[in-house]
Amino acid sequence: MKKTIFALSLVSSMLVFSQEKTNSTPKEKQIEGVVITKTKKAVEQKADRTIFDFSEQPQLNNGNVLEGIKKLPGLVSTDIAGMMYQGKMLEVYLNGRPLNITSNELNSFLEGMPANSVERIEVITQPGAEFPATSGGAIMNIITNKNANKYLTATYSGNYSFTNYDKFRSRTTNSVNLNARNKYFGWQLNVGQNYRESMLNGQQDELLTSHTDRYARGYFAKSGLTFDLGQDRLLLNYDIYHNNNDNYTLSDGHGDLPFKRNPKDLREAFYTSSDVAHTNTLRQEAVVTYQKRFADKSQKLDFQFGYTKSDSKFSQDNYFQDGTFVNYPNEPLDSPTNGLKDILNNKSVMNIANLKVDYAQPIKLLDGGKVSFGGLYERQDYDTKSFGLTNLEYQRQTASTYLEFQAKLKKFDFTLGSRAENYDISGVTRYFDKDAKLVEANLIPFNKFKFFPNASVQYNMMNQVYIAANYNRKISLPSISALNPNNVTFSGPSTEVNGNPNLQPTIFDNYELKISAFDYAFIGYSVSSASNQVAQIIRKDGRKLYNEQVNISNMKIHNFNVGLPVPFMIFSKPMSEIMKFDFNPDKINFMYLYAGYQKHEIDNLNNKGFWIFNIMTQILLPKDIKMTANYSYLTPKAGYFYFTAEKPFNNSLDITLTKKFMNNRLTLSVFANDIFNGQMMQVRSNPPSGTPVMISSKYDTRNFGLSINYKIPTRNKLAKEDPNILNQTKKEDNGGVMQQAQ
Repeated sequence: MKKTIFALSLVSSMLVFSQEKTNSTPKEKQIEGVVITKTKKAVEQKADRTIFDFSEQPQLNNGNVLEGIKKLPGLVSTDIAGMMYQGKMLEVYLNGRPLNITSNELNSFLEGMPANSVERIEVITQPGAEFPATSGGAIMNIITNKNANKYLTATYSGNYSFTNYDKFRSRTTNSVNLNARNKYFGWQLNVGQNYRESMLNGQQDELLTSHTDRYARGYFAKSGLTFDLGQDRLLLNYDIYHNNNDNYTLSDGHGDLPFKRNPKDLREAFYTSSDVAHTNTLRQEAVVTYQKRFADKSQKLDFQFGYTKSDSKFSQDNYFQDGTFVNYPNEPLDSPTNGLKDILNNKSVMNIANLKVDYAQPIKLLDGGKVSFGGLYERQDYDTKSFGLTNLEYQRQTASTYLEFQAKLKKFDFTLGSRAENYDISGVTRYFDKDAKLVEANLIPFNKFKFFPNASVQYNMMNQVYIAANYNRKISLPSISALNPNNVTFSGPSTEVNGNPNLQPTIFDNYELKISAFDYAFIGYSVSSASNQVAQIIRKDGRKLYNEQVNISNMKIHNFNVGLPVPFMIFSKPMSEIMKFDFNPDKINFMYLYAGYQKHEIDNLNNKGFWIFNIMTQILLPKDIKMTANYSYLTPKAGYFYFTAEKPFNNSLDITLTKKFMNNRLTLSVFANDIFNGQMMQVRSNPPSGTPVMISSKYDTRNFGLSINYKIPTRNKLAKEDPNILNQTKKEDNGGVMQQAQ
């Protein structure tokens, strides 16, 4: 019986999810009568990463990027503590370059990106020495790249969805992707827009109840040029993202308000307030990459210069604030902010410039090997202002170099490397003390030189079945949104939101053991040990709620996870027929099961672990209609940093129906997300000091809509894509016009 169960598990792992993408075009090569078909897979498990294909999975690309990310098995995304994947804190990259934003700013940025503009997402769980040590626990690399073709090609993607809670709200996205190549150069232009109406209901203990109407408008343009210089290549990229959002909030609160317009005389009151918050962000990025290639294709030398500028403005206006004082019911509540514009007026500017060099070549080491080395210099400047006062001037210079060896010995693959990084972090902060005097102080400097080793060993038991052990040490620098001393979220009389410019970097030691079979079935255990982990603290003091960022001296995150594909044919066909492999893997019904257990260990805090479950099912219906159902659930009553989940973060069922027309050029999908309206966040804070707080938030996650993807016919149906030569990872060469370098 045990042998039968093992065989079924192994075969199911082998058969499913070697799925080709539904409307990917096969590339065939005839060799002595044998046809080899290269297919793209929906999910791939590799030794150091998991790759999720977005480009033609309607259940992932029918909304914005944040909605698609939240459907990935093993990923937890919350407003209170950012993103984690299989127990590791994620550093988010866009086309191989860090975004340098987290928390609510990251969520807003990802909400402003249409999911159909994403080609794939790579979650790199074991970043090697070639990646900056600042990658922390893991990297999520969002890749929007597409290849340039010999002739002009164009693809239109559109999406419309709606919600209907207290009122009807609409969401639209549109984008066009153009690709072409002539004998001199290749070029790409991807432009798009989105408009999003949404709702947010919030509760902060008994101090604040709020209802927010959100209006988000976003625009983006991504452009690229590539020049072939013999066998070398020059790539030029320029990207721009603009978001303009308004949040209209009606709130009821309980707090201490100025009595007779005296800000120093605060007395208990109940109030009703109407406010509007404006957020305007502009992010621009330019990258120049020169790729030197040699006769030996595995030898390469890359030079890259990049510059990023991000401007952000946040302001809040108060329309009215009415209420009564508890002990003075006949005294009118005449707040100093009543009917005023710009009760908050904050700005920030970030500039990042870097220069990067990478070299790799094969070497004679054991049964074959490779050596990689390179360097990076980066300068970051970040300034924030509040009502014209520059209250933070932050500078960081990072100089680093790395050396990494890879080798094979029979069935073993080895990787050994180290990265050396020197940090010079300094700055000045300014603030008004209790006596309204301006105080200027230097930030706690971080001037250190550190080594970050990494090592891995993989034993290949058989073709596509291996067991791997990994270790790496990484560092995570505090994000600019955590350092920002200004409030860039809704502010009421009962709440105070502050960044912490004196946060210290986090050091991670990451360990992982994983068994993987046929790219899809896997079982793994990992632990991340962190020193000075940055975490959010929410506490109550009297009738005031404080939202702060702190360092946790020591913390461990344990994670166990398993994934298994189950083709339904194992219940209807004999094993002998299944083993023949005489079927199209894209034409079968299957279920993919994922389960993960995660536990956060923090000193003086008794956190319980939680389970994450994800079930994705593909059913083939008549008329070539494909139904995809995705269910996610995260068990409640568990500890998540300094919070306990009273209700599950994830509890949603999404269904998508897809059909292709016009020889697969037109893809039409209809979808329903969070059908049972179970997606919400309700947590109880567990602060190291102060009074715990109950917090809940509910977005209008239940929505319905349709998406369309149309590939406009090319001038020549035989037009071929350029070969991929842009260095994407240390093990693979992928690429195109859009920048993907690390």
